[in-house]
Amino acid sequence: MKSTENKKKSKLHPQNPHQERYDLKELAKTSKELKPFIVVNKFNDESIDFSNAEAVKALNKALLQHYYNISFWDIPEGYLCPPVPGRADYIHHIAQLLSNSNFGKIPKGKDIKCLDIGVGANCIYPIIGSTAYGWSFLGSDIDETALKAAQEIVSKNKTLTTNVELKLQTKPKDILYGILKKEDRFDLSICNPPFHASMEEANNANLRKVNNLTQTKTTQPAFNFGGTNSELWTDGGENKFIRNLARESKKFGASCFWFTTLVSKQSNLKSIYHALDNENAVEIKTIAMGTGNKSTRIVAWTFLTPAQQKDWRTERWKD
Repeated sequence: MKSTENKKKSKLHPQNPHQERYDLKELAKTSKELKPFIVVNKFNDESIDFSNAEAVKALNKALLQHYYNISFWDIPEGYLCPPVPGRADYIHHIAQLLSNSNFGKIPKGKDIKCLDIGVGANCIYPIIGSTAYGWSFLGSDIDETALKAAQEIVSKNKTLTTNVELKLQTKPKDILYGILKKEDRFDLSICNPPFHASMEEANNANLRKVNNLTQTKTTQPAFNFGGTNSELWTDGGENKFIRNLARESKKFGASCFWFTTLVSKQSNLKSIYHALDNENAVEIKTIAMGTGNKSTRIVAWTFLTPAQQKDWRTERWKD
């Protein structure tokens, strides 16, 4: 059974605190590192140069400190520096997904467990999810350097130390195998898969982004939001990755209530739905998201029958 939720595409989730334009003066009061990067643009508004990787990183630090009380946040050079509003939107949409499965009440607190597939060096989803809803997170990744950086973020922020655990995926071709056990119980899994099929494709997409930001014509990619190979591309792109995730998730159908993933390309939805139907998913939902001019979506699925969902609510969400 398929359904579409939240049909408005160009608006952030109502619970997302990043609805308005950045108040850079206030953010600079929180984080002095941001101040040198504030400039006046051609519209006579204060802004930052979003093609400058250091400026984007300083903005992220300020946002995470101001809104999420994160006193330390840093990533190694070249690693993905995520746009915070869009990442927050994912968390708030899946909180609403849980709410819709729980008579309109969002399950909160440390007993609600979320698996972050590909947590990355930035650890962004555990930061937002644990701060906004008190959830516990297990973050997996194939990159040891990324996990080391994420662990430093966790260790240096008291609000994260008891809520976030990190685990290395030692077999890069596996997603859930080696991370989940059949007896595990996770209320959610989230994933922001590498969506390009090759490094060349990732470079071309980045060139378009940089040219749009700078209104110039350049032939050299400069990843203002960063990104290593494993973060940006995988063999077969996001389509193959998510179809593999669908296949593996069937093996853990009783271990997780809602499996979810971002899907950047609408053209991939048909084959993803087909893969989930082949694995006999009981329910499939597509949740529209949008930030600025960009539209994307979350695909969520569960293998739990209505009776199993009722038992899950009773046992895990009764408070």
